[in-house]
Amino acid sequence: MIGYVTLGTNDLPRAAEFYDAIAEQFGVGRMMEFETFIAWGSMGGAPGVAATKPFDEQEATAGNGTMVALQVDSPEKVQAVYDVAMAKGGSDEGAPGPRGDDGFYAGYFRDPDGNKLNVFCMTQGG
Repeated sequence: MIGYVTLGTNDLPRAAEFYDAIAEQFGVGRMMEFETFIAWGSMGGAPGVAATKPFDEQEATAGNGTMVALQVDSPEKVQAVYDVAMAKGGSDEGAPGPRGDDGFYAGYFRDPDGNKLNVFCMTQGG
């Protein structure tokens, strides 16, 4: 049902650099691009992520309690995406590792605008 998730940015070129690098880890690139909006993913594929300058021309702010979860297929890929996020100006919100004992393995980070993301996979037992 979800086609893509949009996150606000105050600096679209900075967001583009950050999400270009994240998207590369998923084997996708930009699927839509306009003057104030870029979306990454694959049309007809898994849901994508977009960065946009707010339509109302007010400052973009990160939603308190809002998070986008990006699914991968292994703990190694969780680490790789997390490492790229850190290298491209993201901030740590919880290093990659197991969470609980149900096979959920995740790393948490914020993009340069403060939007919270998580990259996760399910391991044995999950």
